[in-house]
Amino acid sequence: MKTSRRSRTGNSFPDVRLRRLRTTSAIRDLMQETRLSPRDLIAPVFIQEGSKKPANIRSMPDVQRLPLTKLVGEVELTLGLGIRAIILFGLPSHKDAGATLASDNDGIVQRSIRLVRETFGEKIAVITDVCLCQYTSHGHCGLVVDRKIDNDRSIEALARVAVSHARAGADIVAPSAMMDGQVQAIRRALDSEGLSDTAIMGYSAKQASPLYAPFRDAAHSAPEFGDRRTYQMPFSNAREAMREVQSDISEGADIVMVKPAIPYLDLIYQTRQSTNLPICAYSVSGEYALIKAAALNGWADENAVMTEFLTSIKRAGADMIITYQAKKMAKVLASS
Repeated sequence: MKTSRRSRTGNSFPDVRLRRLRTTSAIRDLMQETRLSPRDLIAPVFIQEGSKKPANIRSMPDVQRLPLTKLVGEVELTLGLGIRAIILFGLPSHKDAGATLASDNDGIVQRSIRLVRETFGEKIAVITDVCLCQYTSHGHCGLVVDRKIDNDRSIEALARVAVSHARAGADIVAPSAMMDGQVQAIRRALDSEGLSDTAIMGYSAKQASPLYAPFRDAAHSAPEFGDRRTYQMPFSNAREAMREVQSDISEGADIVMVKPAIPYLDLIYQTRQSTNLPICAYSVSGEYALIKAAALNGWADENAVMTEFLTSIKRAGADMIITYQAKKMAKVLASS
Protein backbone atom coordinates (compact mmCIF):
# COMPACT_ATOMS: atom_id res chain seq x y z
CA MET A 1 0.00 0.00 0.00
CA LYS A 2 1.45 3.36 -1.05
CA THR A 3 1.94 5.81 1.80
CA SER A 4 0.36 9.17 1.11
CA ARG A 5 2.56 12.18 1.46
CA ARG A 6 1.39 15.63 2.35
CA SER A 7 1.92 18.34 -0.21
CA ARG A 8 5.13 20.28 0.38
CA THR A 9 4.91 23.89 -0.75
CA GLY A 10 8.31 24.77 0.64
CA ASN A 11 7.35 28.35 1.44
CA SER A 12 4.80 28.20 4.25
CA PHE A 13 4.05 26.55 7.57
CA PRO A 14 4.54 23.75 8.53
CA ASP A 15 7.44 23.31 6.11
CA VAL A 16 8.79 26.74 6.97
CA ARG A 17 9.35 27.37 10.67
CA LEU A 18 11.11 30.70 11.17
CA ARG A 19 11.63 29.97 14.86
CA ARG A 20 14.30 27.42 13.86
CA LEU A 21 16.62 30.37 13.34
CA ARG A 22 15.97 31.74 16.85
CA THR A 23 16.52 28.64 18.96
CA THR A 24 19.76 29.67 20.70
CA SER A 25 21.73 32.81 21.37
CA ALA A 26 24.50 31.59 19.05
CA ILE A 27 22.05 30.98 16.21
CA ARG A 28 20.44 34.38 16.74
CA ASP A 29 23.87 36.05 16.62
CA LEU A 30 24.65 34.20 13.40
CA MET A 31 21.41 35.40 11.80
CA GLN A 32 21.70 39.04 12.94
CA GLU A 33 21.39 41.31 9.91
CA THR A 34 22.15 44.74 11.38
CA ARG A 35 25.11 45.20 13.71
CA LEU A 36 26.04 48.32 15.62
CA SER A 37 29.67 49.21 16.13
CA PRO A 38 31.30 52.03 18.10
CA ARG A 39 32.69 53.15 14.74
CA ASP A 40 29.14 53.92 13.59
CA LEU A 41 28.80 56.51 16.35
CA ILE A 42 29.64 60.21 16.57
CA ALA A 43 29.88 61.71 20.06
CA PRO A 44 28.70 65.31 20.56
CA VAL A 45 30.86 67.52 22.78
CA PHE A 46 29.76 70.86 24.27
CA ILE A 47 32.65 73.23 25.03
CA GLN A 48 31.89 76.23 27.25
CA GLU A 49 34.18 79.21 26.83
CA GLY A 50 35.46 80.70 30.08
CA SER A 51 34.24 77.91 32.35
CA LYS A 52 36.51 76.31 34.94
CA LYS A 53 34.70 73.04 35.58
CA PRO A 54 32.11 70.80 33.90
CA ALA A 55 28.49 71.87 34.24
CA ASN A 56 25.58 69.43 34.29
CA ILE A 57 22.71 69.95 31.84
CA ARG A 58 19.45 69.60 33.75
CA SER A 59 17.37 68.30 30.87
CA MET A 60 20.09 65.89 29.68
CA PRO A 61 21.27 63.80 32.65
CA ASP A 62 24.89 62.57 32.36
CA VAL A 63 25.69 65.14 29.63
CA GLN A 64 27.88 68.12 30.53
CA ARG A 65 29.19 71.38 29.18
CA LEU A 66 32.96 71.06 29.39
CA PRO A 67 35.69 73.66 29.83
CA LEU A 68 38.44 73.57 27.23
CA THR A 69 40.80 72.11 29.83
CA LYS A 70 38.69 68.93 29.97
CA LEU A 71 38.50 68.37 26.23
CA VAL A 72 41.60 66.21 25.86
CA GLY A 73 40.41 63.87 28.62
CA GLU A 74 36.98 63.61 26.99
CA VAL A 75 38.49 62.71 23.62
CA GLU A 76 40.82 60.16 25.23
CA LEU A 77 37.80 58.49 26.86
CA THR A 78 35.87 58.53 23.59
CA LEU A 79 38.74 57.00 21.63
CA GLY A 80 39.28 54.41 24.31
CA LEU A 81 35.73 53.18 23.75
CA GLY A 82 36.38 52.69 20.04
CA ILE A 83 34.50 55.79 18.85
CA ARG A 84 36.42 57.54 16.07
CA ALA A 85 34.47 60.78 15.60
CA ILE A 86 33.26 63.76 17.62
CA ILE A 87 31.11 66.75 16.70
CA LEU A 88 31.95 69.99 18.49
CA PHE A 89 29.44 72.58 19.70
CA GLY A 90 30.88 75.81 21.05
CA LEU A 91 29.26 77.96 23.72
CA PRO A 92 30.85 81.42 23.56
CA SER A 93 31.34 83.87 26.40
CA HIS A 94 29.73 86.68 24.40
CA LYS A 95 26.87 86.92 21.90
CA ASP A 96 25.82 89.68 19.54
CA ALA A 97 23.40 90.25 16.69
CA GLY A 98 26.05 89.53 14.05
CA ALA A 99 27.39 86.30 15.61
CA THR A 100 30.89 87.75 15.26
CA LEU A 101 32.59 85.19 17.52
CA ALA A 102 31.36 82.30 15.37
CA SER A 103 34.07 82.91 12.75
CA ASP A 104 36.73 84.27 15.10
CA ASN A 105 39.98 82.35 14.55
CA ASP A 106 40.47 82.40 18.31
CA GLY A 107 36.88 81.32 19.04
CA ILE A 108 36.03 78.45 21.34
CA VAL A 109 35.40 75.93 18.54
CA GLN A 110 38.50 76.97 16.62
CA ARG A 111 40.68 76.57 19.72
CA SER A 112 39.03 73.23 20.47
CA ILE A 113 39.75 71.95 16.97
CA ARG A 114 43.41 72.94 17.18
CA LEU A 115 43.78 71.31 20.59
CA VAL A 116 42.27 68.02 19.43
CA ARG A 117 44.28 68.02 16.23
CA GLU A 118 47.57 68.82 17.97
CA THR A 119 46.96 66.16 20.62
CA PHE A 120 45.45 63.31 18.62
CA GLY A 121 46.45 63.95 15.01
CA GLU A 122 44.38 61.78 12.68
CA LYS A 123 43.28 59.31 15.35
CA ILE A 124 39.86 60.95 15.57
CA ALA A 125 37.62 62.65 13.01
CA VAL A 126 36.70 66.19 14.01
CA ILE A 127 33.30 67.40 12.83
CA THR A 128 32.03 70.88 13.64
CA ASP A 129 28.52 72.25 13.79
CA VAL A 130 28.31 75.33 11.56
CA CYS A 131 25.48 77.51 12.78
CA LEU A 132 24.93 80.94 14.30
CA CYS A 133 22.30 80.22 16.97
CA GLN A 134 24.79 79.78 19.84
CA TYR A 135 26.47 83.05 18.88
CA THR A 136 23.57 85.39 18.13
CA SER A 137 21.97 87.46 20.87
CA HIS A 138 18.54 86.68 19.39
CA GLY A 139 19.15 82.92 19.22
CA HIS A 140 18.24 82.42 15.57
CA CYS A 141 20.31 80.32 13.19
CA GLY A 142 20.75 83.17 10.70
CA LEU A 143 21.26 86.92 10.68
CA VAL A 144 18.17 88.99 11.37
CA VAL A 145 17.11 92.10 9.46
CA ASP A 146 13.83 93.76 10.45
CA ARG A 147 12.94 90.69 12.55
CA LYS A 148 13.28 88.38 9.56
CA ILE A 149 16.07 85.93 8.74
CA ASP A 150 18.15 87.27 5.86
CA ASN A 151 19.00 84.08 4.00
CA ASP A 152 21.74 85.38 1.68
CA ARG A 153 23.61 87.38 4.33
CA SER A 154 23.37 84.36 6.59
CA ILE A 155 24.98 81.95 4.14
CA GLU A 156 27.88 84.37 3.68
CA ALA A 157 28.38 84.33 7.44
CA LEU A 158 28.10 80.53 7.57
CA ALA A 159 30.75 80.24 4.87
CA ARG A 160 33.13 82.36 6.95
CA VAL A 161 32.49 80.13 9.96
CA ALA A 162 33.14 76.97 7.95
CA VAL A 163 36.40 78.35 6.56
CA SER A 164 37.60 79.26 10.06
CA HIS A 165 36.84 75.73 11.27
CA ALA A 166 38.58 74.13 8.30
CA ARG A 167 41.66 76.30 8.76
CA ALA A 168 41.82 75.20 12.39
CA GLY A 169 41.85 71.58 11.27
CA ALA A 170 38.26 70.31 11.09
CA ASP A 171 37.83 67.25 8.89
CA ILE A 172 34.13 67.82 8.26
CA VAL A 173 32.01 70.96 8.59
CA ALA A 174 28.31 70.45 9.18
CA PRO A 175 26.03 73.42 8.36
CA SER A 176 22.85 73.10 10.42
CA ALA A 177 21.16 76.48 9.89
CA MET A 178 18.82 75.24 7.12
CA MET A 179 19.46 78.28 4.95
CA ASP A 180 18.87 77.86 1.22
CA GLY A 181 22.18 77.57 -0.60
CA GLN A 182 24.30 77.08 2.53
CA VAL A 183 26.12 74.00 1.22
CA GLN A 184 26.95 75.68 -2.09
CA ALA A 185 28.21 78.83 -0.37
CA ILE A 186 30.42 76.81 1.98
CA ARG A 187 31.78 74.55 -0.77
CA ARG A 188 32.75 77.55 -2.89
CA ALA A 189 34.34 79.33 0.07
CA LEU A 190 36.35 76.28 1.11
CA ASP A 191 37.58 75.64 -2.40
CA SER A 192 38.55 79.28 -2.94
CA GLU A 193 40.66 79.15 0.24
CA GLY A 194 42.48 75.99 -0.83
CA LEU A 195 40.51 73.84 1.60
CA SER A 196 39.03 71.44 -0.92
CA ASP A 197 39.82 68.38 1.22
CA THR A 198 37.39 69.53 3.92
CA ALA A 199 34.15 67.56 3.63
CA ILE A 200 30.64 68.92 4.14
CA MET A 201 27.96 67.08 6.08
CA GLY A 202 24.69 68.78 5.24
CA TYR A 203 21.92 68.90 7.84
CA SER A 204 19.75 68.14 4.84
CA ALA A 205 16.32 67.14 6.13
CA LYS A 206 16.24 68.94 9.47
CA GLN A 207 12.73 69.08 10.86
CA ALA A 208 11.18 71.84 12.96
CA SER A 209 10.91 69.53 15.94
CA PRO A 210 10.04 69.98 19.62
CA LEU A 211 12.64 67.30 20.33
CA TYR A 212 15.41 69.94 20.23
CA ALA A 213 14.31 71.52 23.51
CA PRO A 214 17.00 69.94 25.72
CA PHE A 215 19.73 70.99 23.25
CA ARG A 216 18.57 74.59 23.48
CA ASP A 217 18.89 74.27 27.24
CA ALA A 218 22.42 72.87 26.78
CA ALA A 219 23.52 75.47 24.24
CA HIS A 220 21.55 78.48 25.54
CA SER A 221 20.20 78.93 22.01
CA ALA A 222 16.43 79.30 22.25
CA PRO A 223 15.12 82.02 19.87
CA GLU A 224 14.42 85.37 21.49
CA PHE A 225 11.38 85.88 19.27
CA GLY A 226 9.32 83.74 16.94
CA ASP A 227 10.43 80.21 16.09
CA ARG A 228 12.46 78.40 13.44
CA ARG A 229 9.66 77.19 11.22
CA THR A 230 10.55 79.63 8.42
CA TYR A 231 13.77 77.71 7.82
CA GLN A 232 13.55 74.29 9.47
CA MET A 233 11.20 72.11 7.47
CA PRO A 234 7.69 70.84 8.38
CA PHE A 235 7.84 67.35 9.88
CA SER A 236 4.73 66.37 7.90
CA ASN A 237 6.37 66.66 4.46
CA ALA A 238 8.29 63.62 3.20
CA ARG A 239 8.53 64.79 -0.42
CA GLU A 240 9.86 68.15 0.68
CA ALA A 241 12.46 66.35 2.80
CA MET A 242 13.67 64.50 -0.29
CA ARG A 243 13.90 67.81 -2.16
CA GLU A 244 16.09 69.16 0.66
CA VAL A 245 18.33 66.10 0.44
CA GLN A 246 18.65 66.38 -3.33
CA SER A 247 19.35 70.10 -3.04
CA ASP A 248 22.27 69.48 -0.69
CA ILE A 249 23.62 66.78 -3.00
CA SER A 250 23.45 69.08 -6.02
CA GLU A 251 25.22 71.84 -4.04
CA GLY A 252 28.15 69.58 -3.20
CA ALA A 253 27.41 67.85 0.12
CA ASP A 254 29.63 64.84 0.80
CA ILE A 255 27.33 63.44 3.49
CA VAL A 256 23.60 64.06 3.96
CA MET A 257 21.68 63.97 7.22
CA VAL A 258 18.21 63.34 8.58
CA LYS A 259 17.42 64.99 11.93
CA PRO A 260 15.82 63.90 14.29
CA ALA A 261 16.19 60.15 13.81
CA ILE A 262 13.66 57.85 15.48
CA PRO A 263 10.46 59.69 14.33
CA TYR A 264 11.92 59.90 10.80
CA LEU A 265 13.06 56.34 10.03
CA ASP A 266 10.92 56.56 6.88
CA LEU A 267 12.98 59.54 5.68
CA ILE A 268 16.24 57.76 6.42
CA TYR A 269 14.99 54.78 4.40
CA GLN A 270 13.82 56.96 1.52
CA THR A 271 17.14 58.79 1.49
CA ARG A 272 18.98 55.45 1.40
CA GLN A 273 16.92 54.42 -1.62
CA SER A 274 17.62 57.68 -3.45
CA THR A 275 21.38 58.16 -3.03
CA ASN A 276 24.65 56.31 -2.60
CA LEU A 277 26.12 59.16 -0.52
CA PRO A 278 26.86 58.39 3.14
CA ILE A 279 23.89 59.13 5.39
CA CYS A 280 24.12 60.47 8.92
CA ALA A 281 21.18 60.37 11.32
CA TYR A 282 21.12 62.68 14.33
CA SER A 283 19.44 61.12 17.34
CA VAL A 284 18.66 64.38 19.05
CA SER A 285 18.57 65.60 22.63
CA GLY A 286 14.84 64.97 23.02
CA GLU A 287 15.25 61.34 21.98
CA TYR A 288 17.98 61.04 24.60
CA ALA A 289 15.89 62.76 27.26
CA LEU A 290 12.86 60.54 26.66
CA ILE A 291 14.91 57.38 27.20
CA LYS A 292 16.67 58.87 30.22
CA ALA A 293 13.43 59.99 31.85
CA ALA A 294 11.84 56.57 31.40
CA ALA A 295 14.93 54.85 32.77
CA LEU A 296 15.27 57.17 35.78
CA ASN A 297 11.63 56.51 36.67
CA GLY A 298 12.05 52.76 36.35
CA TRP A 299 9.72 52.57 33.37
CA ALA A 300 12.21 51.15 30.85
CA ASP A 301 15.55 49.39 30.61
CA GLU A 302 17.82 52.17 29.35
CA ASN A 303 20.41 49.91 27.73
CA ALA A 304 17.81 47.78 25.97
CA VAL A 305 15.81 50.72 24.62
CA MET A 306 18.95 52.59 23.59
CA THR A 307 20.22 49.53 21.71
CA GLU A 308 16.89 49.00 19.97
CA PHE A 309 16.57 52.66 18.94
CA LEU A 310 20.11 52.98 17.58
CA THR A 311 19.94 49.63 15.79
CA SER A 312 16.66 50.72 14.18
CA ILE A 313 18.31 53.89 12.91
CA LYS A 314 21.10 51.90 11.31
CA ARG A 315 18.64 49.33 9.94
CA ALA A 316 16.70 52.12 8.22
CA GLY A 317 19.83 53.03 6.26
CA ALA A 318 22.06 55.35 8.30
CA ASP A 319 25.80 54.85 7.92
CA MET A 320 26.65 56.93 10.99
CA ILE A 321 24.70 58.18 14.00
CA ILE A 322 25.22 61.28 16.11
CA THR A 323 23.98 60.36 19.56
CA TYR A 324 24.39 61.60 23.13
CA GLN A 325 24.42 57.92 24.08
CA ALA A 326 27.54 57.19 22.02
CA LYS A 327 29.82 56.42 24.97
CA LYS A 328 27.18 54.40 26.82
CA MET A 329 26.34 52.45 23.69
CA ALA A 330 30.00 51.70 23.08
CA LYS A 331 30.33 50.34 26.63
CA VAL A 332 27.28 48.11 26.13
CA LEU A 333 28.70 46.80 22.85
CA ALA A 334 32.03 46.07 24.50
CA SER A 335 30.35 44.04 27.24
CA SER A 336 28.02 42.07 24.98
